[in-house]
Amino acid sequence: MGAIIPAILPKSREDLDEKLARLSGIASEVQIDIVDGRFVSSASWPYLHEEKEERPVLNGELHELGPFKFEIDLMIEEPEKEIGRWVRAGATRITVHAETTHKLPEVIRDFQVKYGHDKGFAPGLLSLGLAINIATDTSFIEPFLDQCDYVQFMGIARIGKQGEPFDARVIPKIHAFHRKHPDMTIQIDGGVSRDSAAKLIGAGASRLVIGSALWNAPDLKEEMDAFCNLVQTRGLYT
Repeated sequence: MGAIIPAILPKSREDLDEKLARLSGIASEVQIDIVDGRFVSSASWPYLHEEKEERPVLNGELHELGPFKFEIDLMIEEPEKEIGRWVRAGATRITVHAETTHKLPEVIRDFQVKYGHDKGFAPGLLSLGLAINIATDTSFIEPFLDQCDYVQFMGIARIGKQGEPFDARVIPKIHAFHRKHPDMTIQIDGGVSRDSAAKLIGAGASRLVIGSALWNAPDLKEEMDAFCNLVQTRGLYT
């Protein structure tokens, strides 16, 4: 079964709160994009604030923000230094961009040791995913597929911003990967629209992470329903 996951690239804590309030009763899962301004040029909350008092995550738990399952997409250098704070805050899915660290084997091993993660074990509690950029060959993450729960393909050439144009090169890339690894969960982030969604599902993606197409829609709930209906329909016939 496919899933639609709204993505929030928060400009501030207030922006995050406002968008989560709009999603209340509409979505059960949310992806929060965390961008440090080093891996990509732009930065998001909490990296927009340099003062130490602004940097702690919530001073509490993610569940305080609402009844969602939270996926944290770490578009940051040295993710190994930040994973723990989000796991402790209650994230259920952690996405690490494979290009952000030279210590990927250590990152995955520490995730297993520190948090008891094992692929496929209690995925509703904690899952680990690897993201790869449009220009990164999938061979880069092949050695780690037995240790991660899903792979996130980026559907845009420039990541870290919402509203970037969809890059169709990702479609054959997903198709080839899905054919080789039919049991691996594939999600796509970036450039997802109603038009590209149908093609991505047909290529093998089952989780669609959507940002600007939802936030720029005249009616957020109506657009969310349209995407959910599209996933259900395509899922029946592909």
